[in-house]
Amino acid sequence: MQRFQRGLGILLVAALAACPLISAQPTPAEAEKVAEQVLERAILIDTHADTPQMMLDEGYDLADPNSPFMISIPKMRAGHLGAVFFSIWVDVDWPKQALIHRALDLIDVVDEQVARHSDALRLATTADDVVGLHRQGKIAILLGLEGGYQIENDLRALDIFHRLGVRYMTLTHMANTDWADSSGASPRWNGLTDFGRQVIWRMNRLGMMVDISHVSDKTFYDTLAVTRAPVIASHSSCRALANVRRNMTDDMIRALAKNGGVMQINFYSGFLDAEYAAAYREIAKQMHAEEKAAHKQFGNDRKRLAEELRKISARYEEQLPRPSYTRIADHIDHAVKAGGVDYVGLGSDFDGISSTPRGMEDVSKLPNLVRELARRGYGEEELEKILGGNLLRVMRRVEEVARQIQARKDGQP
Repeated sequence: MQRFQRGLGILLVAALAACPLISAQPTPAEAEKVAEQVLERAILIDTHADTPQMMLDEGYDLADPNSPFMISIPKMRAGHLGAVFFSIWVDVDWPKQALIHRALDLIDVVDEQVARHSDALRLATTADDVVGLHRQGKIAILLGLEGGYQIENDLRALDIFHRLGVRYMTLTHMANTDWADSSGASPRWNGLTDFGRQVIWRMNRLGMMVDISHVSDKTFYDTLAVTRAPVIASHSSCRALANVRRNMTDDMIRALAKNGGVMQINFYSGFLDAEYAAAYREIAKQMHAEEKAAHKQFGNDRKRLAEELRKISARYEEQLPRPSYTRIADHIDHAVKAGGVDYVGLGSDFDGISSTPRGMEDVSKLPNLVRELARRGYGEEELEKILGGNLLRVMRRVEEVARQIQARKDGQP
């Protein structure tokens, strides 16, 4: 009997160890208390927002109290946002000889906004910067380069972008680069080329995070085989819940966790919800035809073009079944179960997407998600990790790897 009891005890300990870190279902009052404490203390980090396009092309001021966009200083304050990576994105159809110039213009306009609103914003380039600015009550502004074609196949451009404050680069966007395959195009290179591997090594040496959102599955696995530092998916969701190539499979999520990286959940309705994605496919051809016509008519007027494209998108969006913001929590739950609570974060894609879930219309609505996660049983420690702690861990490790590589005489990983 004693032997049986000892055996049963061992099985119970093993079972408890295998359970996720999510707590038992709390009462509404308990969940609200957890959420409020976390919102007061945690550093909420969003790793992807496309607002610089509006700043540059439309003269948008982040302090606008009547902002029509998803990101503004008042909305960030209301949403308890502590840090945001602004995306330096250049359209893949931009003239190749002007890619870097467009990227520099976007960086400049972010710098101008930070200087203009220094009472609320500060540029950050390290994890310690983010933490220090949060203690000062400032919102940390960081930069991410979206689309490796912007380096124009010159490794020295990575050095320049790093000196200007860029702290991650998304290897591809919707098209293949000359050295890496994208999830948005047919394979050309079967993953990474030799030059693509050199890009990863250079980023490791600089201390620039490698972002695998938008890459093909083969590029993803090639990148993990090469990198010395953890990688991020700055704005990707779960393919098991919404079967689109931009999302990550469970095997990819587990591989990313093994690498020590972090997956930042995207808020786009089409990457979150299969019903919305199916309905979007029904209208996509007609909508894209109207967008193409707008580009032809207003292509030389960036502000007017942006306004017309938003009108077209809004008109078609009315026909589509937007999911609830709780769908974001579903993807977080799935990623936690697949890879672990230490490897999940938030990468909204605000101002770069045409549709967000109901209840997550802009950054001010982030507390809705925190409360939903608390209702599902996530404790304070788990929430602090998901909201920003996991990303800060990756940043610190990337910085450490860079110091180690730079200390080597040959400078190689």
